[in-house]
Amino acid sequence: MRHAHQNGQIIVQAMVFSTIAILMIGGLVGWAGTNIEVSRQSLDKERAIQYAEAGIDYYRWHLAHARTDYQDGTGAPGPYAHDVKDKNGNTVGQFSLNIIPPIVGSTKVRIESTGIPQNNPYLRRTIAVEMAIPSFAKYSVVANDNMRFGEGTEIFGPLHSNGGVRFDGLSHNVVTSAQASYDDPDHTGAIEFGVHTHVNAPPGSGVNDAFRAAEAPPSTVPTRTDVFEAGRQFPVPAADFAGITTDLAQIKTGAQAGGSYYAASGAQGYQVVVRTNDTYDLYRVSTLIPAPSNCTNTQAQTGWGTWSINARQFIANYPIPTNGLIFIEDNVWVEGQISTARLTIAAGRFPDSPTTRPAITVNNNLLYTNYDGTDVLALISQGNVNIGLISANSLRIDAALVAQNGRAGRYYYQGPGGGQNRCSPNHSRTQLTLYGMIATNLRYGFAYTDGTGYTTRLINYDANLLYGPPPSFPLTSDQYEILSWEEL
Repeated sequence: MRHAHQNGQIIVQAMVFSTIAILMIGGLVGWAGTNIEVSRQSLDKERAIQYAEAGIDYYRWHLAHARTDYQDGTGAPGPYAHDVKDKNGNTVGQFSLNIIPPIVGSTKVRIESTGIPQNNPYLRRTIAVEMAIPSFAKYSVVANDNMRFGEGTEIFGPLHSNGGVRFDGLSHNVVTSAQASYDDPDHTGAIEFGVHTHVNAPPGSGVNDAFRAAEAPPSTVPTRTDVFEAGRQFPVPAADFAGITTDLAQIKTGAQAGGSYYAASGAQGYQVVVRTNDTYDLYRVSTLIPAPSNCTNTQAQTGWGTWSINARQFIANYPIPTNGLIFIEDNVWVEGQISTARLTIAAGRFPDSPTTRPAITVNNNLLYTNYDGTDVLALISQGNVNIGLISANSLRIDAALVAQNGRAGRYYYQGPGGGQNRCSPNHSRTQLTLYGMIATNLRYGFAYTDGTGYTTRLINYDANLLYGPPPSFPLTSDQYEILSWEEL
């Protein structure tokens, strides 16, 4: 009896240990299977993100060949699905694209790409990328001539000239020139640095108008953070000014096709008064204010005059065109305020002739309502961009100003002298504030050394113009740049 009982104990123990072994082996098999599944899922997740990236790369390539096609060549709304194949031509997955086109005038496009593995279609990963082509508005001021920025000038954006730069104000961003050195035309003496100042170094003050040996080669370029807070660089590559000479003929064609086009007025030109309700009032300018007695063109400036409206006739109120283009073959005066509008106002005459190029003039405030990139405005003139004699004492201009062949600035209205007031009291104004940018082919200026013009000039760079410029604004290249990347 005792022997039989011992045999039963062995069987029970064997069964217990066998059960434990089976459970352990089952657990190990389950654990291994789970690890294999996790590895497979990880591999599929990696494939999904790579397929999504392939979708972004594909559409960037597509835009390089069809810059304004946001429908994948189909002419129909998306999403747009494409197979992903391996090296043997076998389909291994898909990407699906959702394209969000730019708003009017902008080049900023949003692409959402979803990667889908062939063997696991329920596992999807989506990335979103914003791409845009940079515009010429990457400077607060860009010029194609020697420039002088006098006392009272304060600039809050990058400044560049293909000529030399004399800067006697305060720059909060870098100042660059394409010239290593040049002969400053405002004084006699040897050549000076491509970017230099005549402000006396601290603890001194004021400006010395004579040649400055410390600001000329072979001297070491001094650090002048009292003038150049972010420094100065020269020589640097020249700005491609051919890119800023926007093809006004194309803007004219666009205005005739889907914008607003106005032929010559038969008078002095037109006045455009923009409104916050997405409309503008159009006037025909019949006469200009004559210059006061003895207020004359003492510097023999081409096109000199008061550029100030005396009489006008109301034509009509019009909606801002959907493509944001207004083209006028005459002189133009602009003022008013926009709200949620993207607009380009251009002035040109064809065939182009230096003697007939029109100007755009701003004598009263031209304002945005929103400063987040929603409101953008460009004034593109075949000739000059002016501020006239009878202008606001404190003037604000929210716009990108482009003088294609001329200059942006104010004519010289000589002040009191010789016992006569001449152009007084409007020869001297208090403050000009610009929010936007200036592109000028010739040397510009809103003030002169004898106190005429605007005593204080504040130039604030609108960074929204770089990737979200006004309609038909010049671009720096045909290539899209990636601005942001995120996984949704």
